[in-house]
Amino acid sequence: MITLLTFRAFPSCISHPFPSPNKSLPPYIPHSFFISFNYKHIFNFGISNKLARATHSSSAAESALDHDAEFITRVSACKDSNEALELIAEMTERSSGVVSVEDCCSIMSAALDCGNAELALSVFSAMRSTFDQGVGDKGLSVERWRWSRPDVKIYTLLICGLAASLRVSDALRVIANVCRVGVSPGEEVPFGKIVRCPSCMLAVAVAQPQDGIQACYTQKAVSCSKCRYQYELVSGDIIRIESEEISMNVPAWKRGLQFLNIIKEGIPAAVHSVVVQTPSGIARTHRFATATVDLPAQEGERVSIAVAAPSNCYREVGPLKLSAKPPTFYAGEPMCLTNHRDGRESPLLRAPRKEGSISLINPSTIFPLLAVLSFGDAASGIIDPSLPNLISGAAVSALAIGATLNNLVLPELSRIPQRTVDVIAIRQKLLAQYDVLQTRIKDLKEASENEVWMLARMCQLENKIFAVGETSYSARQARVKRVREGLKSSLKSRIELIESYAKISSMIEIEVEMDTDVLAAEAASNAERIAQQIEQIMELENLEERWKQQAEANDEVEKLLSSPNIHAERITK
Repeated sequence: MITLLTFRAFPSCISHPFPSPNKSLPPYIPHSFFISFNYKHIFNFGISNKLARATHSSSAAESALDHDAEFITRVSACKDSNEALELIAEMTERSSGVVSVEDCCSIMSAALDCGNAELALSVFSAMRSTFDQGVGDKGLSVERWRWSRPDVKIYTLLICGLAASLRVSDALRVIANVCRVGVSPGEEVPFGKIVRCPSCMLAVAVAQPQDGIQACYTQKAVSCSKCRYQYELVSGDIIRIESEEISMNVPAWKRGLQFLNIIKEGIPAAVHSVVVQTPSGIARTHRFATATVDLPAQEGERVSIAVAAPSNCYREVGPLKLSAKPPTFYAGEPMCLTNHRDGRESPLLRAPRKEGSISLINPSTIFPLLAVLSFGDAASGIIDPSLPNLISGAAVSALAIGATLNNLVLPELSRIPQRTVDVIAIRQKLLAQYDVLQTRIKDLKEASENEVWMLARMCQLENKIFAVGETSYSARQARVKRVREGLKSSLKSRIELIESYAKISSMIEIEVEMDTDVLAAEAASNAERIAQQIEQIMELENLEERWKQQAEANDEVEKLLSSPNIHAERITK
């Protein structure tokens, strides 16, 4: 089972409110935002970090550098982080140690001040790559110098320093790294892309890079615990896409049926035909329509298409074969497309029928049918006057029974049983929380990026005022400096919020992956071990069979040699 966590926001999220251009974004996480997690786990998480810091406090104190100007100046002039560590080892005359966060801040600040932003970025990259805090597996100290893990101080210092140096693109990349806390640079194993239920738009699954077709009958079947429908998820790269804009003049009768909510189909604006190739090499074609002419994805992009449960995925309820799909969709019909590049989710419409197809609700079909039925009623009235009433009553009753079965009984029977979806309900609540957290992180990231641009412009404006050198600009310079400090404070608060949200997201990722990937790996390992044991047993059985045959052959030879006829022949000879 997944262990859930219940907690309030981190104190840093509450103690640093800031003016936000996005009024809908709260400066803290409300308590009702989270579902019931085990309250002790979050504090165990914090306590374990404190214990880890306490464990390394002695070694960190021993490796603390002297904060004299000459020492910091020499280190800040290095080309990269490796050269800086070599210089630190040479100047401290120690072969091992951990550079503390305070020393990292001093080195990076001095490097940014002297225009050596490459060293600051190199040190930051090395800090993100450090997962060993200076203690080996057996508690022994490290055999070389290492950097500490980055924290909010490092993030804020580097982002503000890069913005002041007018290196906005590098500052934006650092913000993107803060959004993915605990992930080393160059990682190729992301958590995956959250895919929502096409019916109720709740997070139901994670599409990982190696996933292709998550069929209903596999271990990664996609089911929703709220609507209790099943879907097939097709993830892969688009290798071909053909789109066509259509202009449909919707008849008045169809608009009336849509107004009465009898027809729930939207009006398509474009028809698309895409070919999606999965990582295993399987290619599938999907044809659908969209309500706008905008392309939901382009060629070469990775997407996930949620389709209704196919016809080969069903449950047998007596003589009925019920498929757990929404009643208004056909089996295998595309319902929603998720673009992995930008996270856009596009609801899909049913592609219009080709010309020449027949529809019962079309007036050109229904009016002749009504005429035929009226002529039949008139003809039957000649035979028996009460016969038309009986036929009409039977027809109305049949229609009422069919509508009740199709709209009420069968859709309810086709849903997945509640006891089956209870198993995945907790995991999907976690994914729903993760989805909300990622949305908050995205909003904070966009606001932080805007503030980085404004901070860079303020620094550029301050440089212009300084270059002009007029004393009349002193008031303007003080005003710009005041705005710059306010932007730094606001940016620091946002970075703290992003880091807090990112930590919680990483905790949810751990819980989800422990419940899925670890179990799958253990199952695969157990299956391999069982297969080896079966193979060994089969080899023993084969060997035992060969021994048995050899023993039987030896018995036959001994019987032949000990028979009386053999003895008589020997005596005669």
